[in-house]
Amino acid sequence: MWPLTAESLLAAREHFLKLPTRSHAMSQIIVLFGPPGCGKGTQAARLKEALGVPHVSTGEMFRDHKRRNTPLGRQVEEILAAGKLAPDSVTDAMVKERLAQSDIDPGVLLDGYPRNVAQAEELGRNLAASGRSVQAVVSIEVPTEVTVSRILKRGQGSGRKDDQDEAIVRNRLSLYEDVTAPCIPHYETAGTTVHRIDGVGTMDEVTTRILTALGLSQ
Repeated sequence: MWPLTAESLLAAREHFLKLPTRSHAMSQIIVLFGPPGCGKGTQAARLKEALGVPHVSTGEMFRDHKRRNTPLGRQVEEILAAGKLAPDSVTDAMVKERLAQSDIDPGVLLDGYPRNVAQAEELGRNLAASGRSVQAVVSIEVPTEVTVSRILKRGQGSGRKDDQDEAIVRNRLSLYEDVTAPCIPHYETAGTTVHRIDGVGTMDEVTTRILTALGLSQ
C-alpha cells in the first residue's frame, strides 16, 4: 500500500497542480459523498490537503453567513431555530455565491452538497453558466450495519445522544439512502466519472483508495 504521510499528501498535491486542466473553465471540481459514519469528514480533510483546493461544505457556509450576518445567514438561522431544514433555494444560493469566488478557480472539493438530485441539477446549471462541470464524484461506501456500529461506538465516547439511539442512527442512514444516494446514479447517467470507494478499513487505507482512484497516488 502507498505509504500515507504528510510528504505523500504533498506529493499528491504537487501532482494535482501539474494536471493540464487548471483553467477556470476546466477547474477540478470534485464532489464527495458518503453516509453518516463512513469517515467522510476525515477523508475530506485529507483530500483538501492532497488536492490543495478549497474544501467547501454546507455547514461551513452556513456558519460563515451567520458570522457575517448576511441576509442568507439570518434566513438560515431563523429556519434552523424553527427546527426546519434549509430549503434547496437557500442552500443553492449560498453555494452559487461561494463558487463565484476567485479561490475556487483552480478547483474545489464539495462536501455535503448536493444533498439531493434537485440540488445536483442546480449545481450543474450554475457550473455550466461559467463553462465548468463536475469532473469526478467520490462515493465512500460502507455497509449499513458497519456504519451503525461505528456511530453507536462513537456515541459512547462523545456522549452525543443522537449517536447513541440506534433508531435515530438508522433513520439518518435511511434518509441518506433515500435522498442523497440517488445523486450517484444521477452523475453516472450524466457521464461524470464516479469512483465508488470501499470505506471499510483503516482511514489510511481508504485515503489511499481515493487518491489512487483520482490518479494521485505514486
